[in-house]
Amino acid sequence: MYVKRTLNDELSTFKSSLFPYKRKSNASFRYKAVVGLGGNVTDVRRRFERLFFEIKRAVGIELLQTSLILKNPPFGFKPQDDFFNSIMVVKTNSQPRIFLNYLMRLEKKFGRKRSFANAPRTLDLDIIFFDDRIVNTAKLTIPHPAWSTRQSVLIPLEGVSL
Repeated sequence: MYVKRTLNDELSTFKSSLFPYKRKSNASFRYKAVVGLGGNVTDVRRRFERLFFEIKRAVGIELLQTSLILKNPPFGFKPQDDFFNSIMVVKTNSQPRIFLNYLMRLEKKFGRKRSFANAPRTLDLDIIFFDDRIVNTAKLTIPHPAWSTRQSVLIPLEGVSL
């Protein structure tokens, strides 16, 4: 069950037993990563719950925290349904590129199809921060280049401990 709070005409937040979630780290993983979650195809909140348990079961990764879920309008390609967005904080020993590959496999497992930029999608996973690393390659930029300008990141980040 979700508790909805309307922020304005375009933005709403949702809370459940898993979003937000927080626990102390028990593992000795080296790196902390902040991952943005998004989607707007079919039941995204349920998909976030399934992703939560998928990551909890994963070897080599520890889920520390999730944020509330934000419902917000799309940007870029506008004729599509509103998005749901959230944040996960995890610990891992994987290097950023390997961690990105893991996230892309998760997207595919949850039905992500890449058709065009800003297209509707079942699941979008973006590395927002990875420890204090700065990465700038053709395939990966950390911190995420648009994180500070997107409400879909800023509002969920408000309740997260970095």
